[in-house]
Amino acid sequence: MACMKNNSYDCLLIVDFGSQVTQLIARRLRELNVYCEIHPYQNVNQNLLKRLSPKAIILSGGPDSVTRDGSPRANNNVYNMGVPVLGICYGQQVMMHQLGGEVKSGTGTSEFGKAFVEKKNSSDLLEGWFDIEKEQVWMSHGDHVSKIAPGFEVFGTSPNAPYAIIGDEKRHFYAVQFHPEVHHTPKGEAIGDQLTCVFVDHGLLRQGEANEVISMFRDNYNIPLIHADESDLFLNELDGQSDPETKRKIIGRLFVDVFQKYANKIEDAEFLAQGTLYPDVIESVSFKGGPSVTIKSHHNVGGLPEKMGLKLLEPLRELFKDEVRTLGKELKLPKEFISRHPFPGPGLAIRCPGKITRDKLEILRQADAVYIDQIRKHGLYDEIWQAFAAILPVRTVGVMGDGRTYDYACTLRAVTSVDGMTADYYPFNHEFLGETATRIINEVEGINRVTYDITSKPPGTIEWE
Repeated sequence: MACMKNNSYDCLLIVDFGSQVTQLIARRLRELNVYCEIHPYQNVNQNLLKRLSPKAIILSGGPDSVTRDGSPRANNNVYNMGVPVLGICYGQQVMMHQLGGEVKSGTGTSEFGKAFVEKKNSSDLLEGWFDIEKEQVWMSHGDHVSKIAPGFEVFGTSPNAPYAIIGDEKRHFYAVQFHPEVHHTPKGEAIGDQLTCVFVDHGLLRQGEANEVISMFRDNYNIPLIHADESDLFLNELDGQSDPETKRKIIGRLFVDVFQKYANKIEDAEFLAQGTLYPDVIESVSFKGGPSVTIKSHHNVGGLPEKMGLKLLEPLRELFKDEVRTLGKELKLPKEFISRHPFPGPGLAIRCPGKITRDKLEILRQADAVYIDQIRKHGLYDEIWQAFAAILPVRTVGVMGDGRTYDYACTLRAVTSVDGMTADYYPFNHEFLGETATRIINEVEGINRVTYDITSKPPGTIEWE
């Protein structure tokens, strides 16, 4: 459905400047029962604005800098329609640049992750906020507004963003430097006998995971399941590879080859269905042709080669993980399916920075198993969005007994999130971390040092590669 003038419903237009979280804006609006459409900034012209006749407009964030010649701008008609306009992050900077303000870049202007905004003046925009002295928000910006445009006033500031919340209430133009759309700004039955599931075991799974997945399917569904053990194929091609994008592309190519191999054995196969989610899409390619940048490629994004002769089905492509879990509950899927932590398609390959070897993968499996066992033992599994160990491409000197060791270091990662687009590290207490590190060093031969990763997303990603 498209927004049309004089329809019985209202439309909000989101102008996409390429933010990794633009789709989250739409998702938050859906939760508020507001219909909206996302359109790349370069497609937003006078004809589109006339056709959509939006009741309000949001300018999204983006990866560019308004200080760069040729960087994206909003169509000037956006500001002449007499409707409220909200600029978010890059959208704020674009608004200021176009309406007479100034934006600066350089040392000391950036903020990434958690920040706190202090209220300076009252506004209807802030209704329901600032019940406390400072509100937590999520920042991800390299530039900041250094001078606001005529007619604007300041409603909130943060340590590195003196114009964190601004507005021109007469024109109903508002702008924020942070991302209000992200979670860390607080405030089925099966298809039947037409389906054959192909479980590709690429040798990059966690300890005991292949048997666990097979048991989950066979204990709950009477669905044909092929266990495609192709671990030698994948590991032989990955042996010695260190570049993360090279790893991902090898895995993606081999996935296609393996699916093709097994599709040829299934009579009258016409479709390939896969569980691509929106966070995979936005990190890999631009949504609907927008200007977002590629963070890392995902093997399940980008379509299928013509040689496969299959049509691609991706029913979950525009949903987030928590929305998929809600859908799973509606379909009454077993809890063990729904509550599992996300696990990346490339598996342990992207939790093994540097060269991949079978020995390192086995060490990593054991360390990860101890870590997850600790999390379950302490009753923390369902509080955490995703947790895993990564083996680092360095060896460190240690001492065990009276002897010298020279083994690998590993890092532990655990994050809280709702949709995977932003995340914060889980605040384990030191007793848990100490106990877990001791177990890993004592039980896993090949590791003599354990660290804990306290990086948020942004600036980091959840996975290491």
